[in-house]
Amino acid sequence: MSNLAIVYFSGSGKTHLMAQAIAEGATQVIKVKVELLRIVEDQIVKGVWQDPEILEKLNQADAIVFGSPTYMGGVAGQFKLFIDAASEVWFRQGWKDKIAAGFTHGSCPSGDQQSTLLYLAINAAQHGMIWVNVGDLPSQFLEKNDGVNRLGSFLGVTGQGTDLSTGEDKIDLDPGDRLTAFQFGKRIAQAAQRWNHVH
Repeated sequence: MSNLAIVYFSGSGKTHLMAQAIAEGATQVIKVKVELLRIVEDQIVKGVWQDPEILEKLNQADAIVFGSPTYMGGVAGQFKLFIDAASEVWFRQGWKDKIAAGFTHGSCPSGDQQSTLLYLAINAAQHGMIWVNVGDLPSQFLEKNDGVNRLGSFLGVTGQGTDLSTGEDKIDLDPGDRLTAFQFGKRIAQAAQRWNHVH
């Protein structure tokens, strides 16, 4: 059995939908347990992120997927506070050799989402983790143009779109972004099983 944890912050709800799609994809792989761990405002006390239960679940995971919306060219401040709090894990290299991957969502077609993915990948590298990339060609270059990797992101999954509605129940992902996240979840789960020799 492989344990896969998806730790993320979501403001508008779109990054949450991406996390759910990744989880759905990962659960298609047998012998994989998936847990969604959402960073919320209540975990931030006097400017410091605190939730030992989430850290312990991440410590027990075989794979960790990091997710944040792209705000002003980088990760959301709430997610950065989580990363800073996890420096105690870094100091003892507690996540070394775990599988890692990342995803982000932004409003604009570029929106500098790549810088968010770079930050997530660098953080994983500092922890000594093994990074998994998307592994899918942009579908516009293929006969079956189903929207997979429509934004041509290879380091991690990016989603894009603006939803001007006010209710979270109306928020949705681009179908191609949802499918990309779903397939990414399967890829990460399979990589975790190969890395951990789960058959």
